[in-house]
Amino acid sequence: MSGGVAAGLFAGLVPGSNPVQFAAAALLAITFRVNLPVAVVVTLYTNPFTIVPLYVLAYGIGSLFFAGDHAALSYPPAVDWSQVGASIEAYFAWLLALGKPLALGLLVLAAGLAIIGYVVVQLAWRTHTILAWRRRKAKRATRA
Repeated sequence: MSGGVAAGLFAGLVPGSNPVQFAAAALLAITFRVNLPVAVVVTLYTNPFTIVPLYVLAYGIGSLFFAGDHAALSYPPAVDWSQVGASIEAYFAWLLALGKPLALGLLVLAAGLAIIGYVVVQLAWRTHTILAWRRRKAKRATRA
């Protein structure tokens, strides 16, 4: 389970829409032999409400590594549903203009989220297991 969460958190920051992120999560889950459904579902933490703050955070992280060697942060282009192809092209042009800081920031943020997710799930499962053991032990003690 924790491996699936880590794979999903990492794949959730892969640039592109949900099908691309689902495919990346599935490939990671298969490669590392972790829970595939969990990996795919966890990618949904990136959505229209969270993607911009996450990309701004990633850009900020990346700019720490490339001080003075990057373009100013700008807003992503609006989506024109009548010309989806042109909108996708404009989106990728915007991403490329942000360049190295965004790419490195996304990688660092994705790896950090994956590590944090893995550790949190491991600790939560360990805590749950210890509490269950203690409840069973107390139950046995009351029966005796």
